[in-house]
Amino acid sequence: MSKFKAFLERKNIVLSPKRYFIEALAAMAQGLFCTLLIGTILDTLGTQLHIGFLSAAVATVGSGEKAVSYTVGGLASAMVGPAMAVAIGYALQAPNMVLFSLVPVGFATNAMGGAGGPLAVFVVAVVASECGKAVSRETKVDILVTPLVTVLVGVGLAWLIAAPIGRAARAVGDLIMWATELQPFFMGILVSMIVGVALTLPISSAAICSVLGLTGLAGGAAVAGCCAQMVGFAVMSFRENRWGGLVSQGIGTSMLQMGNIVRNPRIWIAPTLTGMITGPIATCLFHLEMNGAPVNSGMGTCGLCGPIGVWTGWVAPSARAIDNGAAAVNPTAFHWLGLILICFILPAVLCWALGLAERRLGWVRDGDLKLNG
Repeated sequence: MSKFKAFLERKNIVLSPKRYFIEALAAMAQGLFCTLLIGTILDTLGTQLHIGFLSAAVATVGSGEKAVSYTVGGLASAMVGPAMAVAIGYALQAPNMVLFSLVPVGFATNAMGGAGGPLAVFVVAVVASECGKAVSRETKVDILVTPLVTVLVGVGLAWLIAAPIGRAARAVGDLIMWATELQPFFMGILVSMIVGVALTLPISSAAICSVLGLTGLAGGAAVAGCCAQMVGFAVMSFRENRWGGLVSQGIGTSMLQMGNIVRNPRIWIAPTLTGMITGPIATCLFHLEMNGAPVNSGMGTCGLCGPIGVWTGWVAPSARAIDNGAAAVNPTAFHWLGLILICFILPAVLCWALGLAERRLGWVRDGDLKLNG
């Protein structure tokens, strides 16, 4: 047993929840962001603003009836599987040969996983990466052995489990969306709270939403919860962090407050309650749906991706949203009012008021929300 532990240590294979469910999952979300999310944004901008370079096909794969044409955004989105797999390998500190071999693994797994591709890629890429690391530099023909093991383990495992994982992930996502449609008030509270809390925790709410394929009202509730955390903390901590903190938390991440939350968990009450209020307002009053790429549901105001996702869902719903019955709409003033209130104004006002009440009760003291640096 001691020899096995020594081998794992030598190979930098760390069997820990932190390595897999925090570091790898967060990296996977970055891979999603740089491909699927950016591709969706580019396609929407090209279509809505009539930008020829972004809306025209720049590459065609295949010929005849099987030819598929891609825009710039389409090319970016098509690489989501490889990007997620490589990002996961990078987070697991895989050697270069393993990292590059994860490109075909990610592509194959995402294709086999269907709508639940991201979860399948996560599982398969972790296993393939660790197996590749285990054999890396162990033979004199490493240039052959390492990529062969990584690709064969990854694609073989994907062939066995990607489709079932994809179906399971889709079923869970469908259940959440069905429940939200059936009970928009209570599920609006629940989804908003859970996804919002996940956003601030050192895990990836974006990856979770993408894995579950959250769109529609459930996606709207998730956006509300994420915006409540980010805008809420930004405004609530303004007296400590001023404009720099407003920007870094408001369009960066509320995860910056995790250290302060550990020291005083009560600072988390105001933004979480805010999300529990804005969630059902989004679902019941404004019927706010997020029909862009599911990853947007877990982004909040990070780079304004949550609001952008809602907008892209209005004008060009994602494939996942279309599968769930979504269709393009012409946004009215009521649509825009709901978006602005849920994503920006209500989180700022409600969290500021709740935070002020906490300060007066002595639950939050000056300096409790101060960011380091």
